[in-house]
Amino acid sequence: MAEKKQFVAFKLEDEEYAVEILNVQEIIRWSHITRVPKAPPFIKGVINLRGKIIPVIDSHVRFRLGEQVITEMSRIIVFHYDDVVIGMTVDLVTEVLSLPVEDIEKPHTSKSIDNQFIQGIGKIGDRLLIVLDLSKVLDLSLQ
Repeated sequence: MAEKKQFVAFKLEDEEYAVEILNVQEIIRWSHITRVPKAPPFIKGVINLRGKIIPVIDSHVRFRLGEQVITEMSRIIVFHYDDVVIGMTVDLVTEVLSLPVEDIEKPHTSKSIDNQFIQGIGKIGDRLLIVLDLSKVLDLSLQ
């Protein structure tokens, strides 16, 4: 029997991404984000999550996408990873799904494509999911 992993799938613009559910603490509605002076450009600011102040990554800036349009469907995915709690903005959370590990292909290396944040590409029929390497996405030292 093929090993499966569970993922949270979400959209950024027209593309679908996924992160392993093991590191997702919760998904919250968009809330006021307080900007922090001299923070890296991909840090949108901080939020107060039930008394705990956590930084929030602006995924559009992090992945060099266009400007994020905030809608009723915009969410913040809160991750608990390596004793750090941090949020990341997304346009829309689509679903929780299981994916056989064998259906996730490693990204091809190319000088023209920066794939440092990509763990693999998941295939579900004709649908493709960009599976993110959370350790690199949340590594604030990577630009």
